[in-house]
Parts: sequence; structure tokens; C-alpha cells
Amino acid sequence: MAKNNSLLEILGTSLKLGLTSFGGPVAHLGYFKNEYIDKRKWLDDKTYADIIAICQFLPGPASSQVGIAIGMLRGGFLGGVISWFGFTIPSVAVLILFALFYQSFALGDATWIASLKVVAVAVVAHAVLGLGKKLTPDRPRIAIAIAAALIMLLFPSAIVQISIIIAAAILGFFMFSKQVETKVQPFSVSITKKQGVISLSVLAILLVGLPILSQTISNSYLSIFDTFFRVGSIVFGGGHVVLPLLEQEVVPNGLLTSGEFLAGYGMAQAVPGPLFTFASYLGTMISGITGGIIATAAMFLPSFLLIVGALPFLNELRKRSSFQGILTGVNASVVGILLAAFYDPVFTSSIANGGHFGLAVILFALLHFWKTPAWLIVIIGVVLGEAVAYLFA
Repeated sequence: MAKNNSLLEILGTSLKLGLTSFGGPVAHLGYFKNEYIDKRKWLDDKTYADIIAICQFLPGPASSQVGIAIGMLRGGFLGGVISWFGFTIPSVAVLILFALFYQSFALGDATWIASLKVVAVAVVAHAVLGLGKKLTPDRPRIAIAIAAALIMLLFPSAIVQISIIIAAAILGFFMFSKQVETKVQPFSVSITKKQGVISLSVLAILLVGLPILSQTISNSYLSIFDTFFRVGSIVFGGGHVVLPLLEQEVVPNGLLTSGEFLAGYGMAQAVPGPLFTFASYLGTMISGITGGIIATAAMFLPSFLLIVGALPFLNELRKRSSFQGILTGVNASVVGILLAAFYDPVFTSSIANGGHFGLAVILFALLHFWKTPAWLIVIIGVVLGEAVAYLFA
């Protein structure tokens, strides 16, 4: 019964996040911290930061992977599946419906979408401040964070982001290996190392085998699965990076027109949850609801295989001072990367006038000082956003 209650708790919490987590992957980490760490105490800040650092190394949707990992730590493999389902299914449902009726929607300039972007500004600011206090408490780590932010702002790309993380890992090894805590709070994970190796082996086999099968067997569903599994396995840098890769896969091949692709992209920006659910829209446009479900499963399956492959080894590695030093450097760089992302694209794409900035300040104050729940911040932001739009019309 306790296990069932735990799984129900995971489902309820992740579903609430899936309905309220607007603003993209950086904002999602803020919502997760508020719900899983600050409110429910499922993890401590150090473990949460280490999981984020590991997921930054892995291809795929980082925020979804963090959510899957937390679900697995809380309720085993099934907990990870349930955590992903709750966080992802609201966005999947909306985008599949939108694919069926997209010509009837004209939401691009809606006031509430602009308000949701302002909400994301407050949430990300709160997350960066909170993580910064924990992960950059001294001058060397502050320097790493600032350097990471400056480099990302000057040279924004997924390759640069990975390069920053690798450089920070090397610096962390030499600078912090002898300074880190000798005792780290361990976490319990029901996945064995053997299962982890099997999971990574399955990933490799599918990456090699699916393209061969797709070329050999003429089947539209198999082709969809191959395309989206491949993209989900190789993309670094989050949802915005996956969009040009998907565009190259579906538009030049005539599966969708450029207009249809952009319509789905606009809607994907307006719904909560992971941006990778854009695959749900594309799959439905290509081959109906079944195609949407297959595309969604293929897009996220690599995330599960990678997390199952990484988690069994994380606990043991965290005990080693050298690995702790590496994570210390990486965590500091992540703060800088999040800070750069807070400015661009979160701030630059959300704050259009003084009213928006004032609304963001109010929402941040409610979240940070008055400890207002994130889901209520979303509602307040949308309501006040209407007033701001009226005043600045």
C-alpha cells in the first residue's frame, strides 16, 4: 500500500507540474526545485544539483530527464515512467488535438501567452537565485559561473554549452577535488548496474538497427519511430535545439509544409511541459493520432534508456572526491548557463514593456518572499497580465 501511495503521489505531483510548468526547460527546473525539493523534500539540494549536472551531459530533454530521475529515485522504474507521464501528457494531449484542428486556432498573439512568458521570467529568476546560493557560495565558483554566463551570451550554441560543461568539469577536478565534502547524502535506487548496462546496450542497438529496418521495411509507423528516436538520441541543448533538426527531417521530405511546421512550433511554445512534445504534433500531422503517439514514445524513449543507464553508477561515483570535484565545477557552470538562458531567451522574449517588467517583479516577490505556490503564480500572472495589457494597449 505504501508503494501504491508513493506512486499516486508521484502521479499527482508530476501532473500538477505538467499543467503549470510554462516557460521551457530552464523554468521547469525552477518549478521542480520549488515542488520536489523546497516543498516535498524528496531530495536535498546537492542531490538535485548533481542530477541536473548529469542530465546536462546527456543528450535529450534535460528537464524531462531530471523529472524521470526524481521519479525513479522516489518510486523505482515505474515511478520514473509515472513521473514522465504526468509531466508530459497534458502537453501531448493539447498538441495532438491542435494537430487535428490547427487551422481553427489563432493563439499566437493572445495576451495569456505573453503573460505565461512573464511568469517564466519570475520562475527562472527564482531558480537561478536559489541554485546560485547553494552551488556558487565562494569566489572561485562564482567566477566559473560568471565566465560560463558570459561565454554563453557571446557564443550561444549547444556545442559551446557542452564545451563549457567539459571545461568546468576539468577545472572542478583540479580545483575542488580536495575541498569537497567527504560525506554525501546517498540516495536509494532500485535499478542495478547490470540493468544500466543493458539499457545503454539497447540504446546502441536501436540507434544502429532502426535505420536499417526502416530502409528494409516500408512502413510509415516504423519510419516515424526511427526519425524521432534518432533525433531524441543525439540532440544536446534542450527543446529549442531539437526544432531545426526536426524541421530538416519533415519539411524538405514533404511530410509537412513550412507553414504547418511553424503553426505547431507556435502552439508548442504556449503549452506547459517539455518542448519535445512538439513531436506529438508532428507525428499526428504525418500519420494521425497513432503517428502522434508513436512519435512521442520514440522521442522520449532515449531519455529513459540514458537515465536507467546513468543512475545506478551515480551514487557510487558521488562518493569519490575526484568525481565530487568534477560535479562541483559543473554545477557552478550550470548556474552560469541558467543565468545566460534567463537573459536570452527567457527575458528578451518575454519582457516587451515596463508593464511586463513590473508584473515579473511582482510575481518574483510573491514566489520568493511570500512563498506563493508556483501553480498559483501562473494563475495570478495570467489575471494580472490582462490588466497590464489593458493599461499598455
